[in-house]
Amino acid sequence: MFLEYFALGLLVFVALVLFYGIIVIHDIPYEIAKERDHPHQDAIHVSGWVSLFTLHAIWPFLWIWATLWRKERGWGFHKLEEEQHDMHHRMDVLIDQVSALEKEMAALKSRDALTQPVQHPNNEIKQGDE
Repeated sequence: MFLEYFALGLLVFVALVLFYGIIVIHDIPYEIAKERDHPHQDAIHVSGWVSLFTLHAIWPFLWIWATLWRKERGWGFHKLEEEQHDMHHRMDVLIDQVSALEKEMAALKSRDALTQPVQHPNNEIKQGDE
């Protein structure tokens, strides 16, 4: 008699865990959307409940929908591409500046080499190369 009640209790416990587990699993896309501050949080939440009645057919699409949005870049990668293009442009400008500075330094070094005093073997310092 005890084992029958134990089996019944275990069966009810497993049924409740499965029932609530399925509900919690279907709330995962909503939790992702809430964490990412998704503009369609409410629609994703309602669609999660609807997906319970459609035998979970739309649930993978809800997951994808929830993960597509990022607050810092929006939908997809367009903003990221713009930032990379801007960084490449700034890098090109910096490369041009560095090459101009290198040319200027080379010109200054060659000018200083011509006007630098030269010390002769007899320890006399003379201006220029005579």
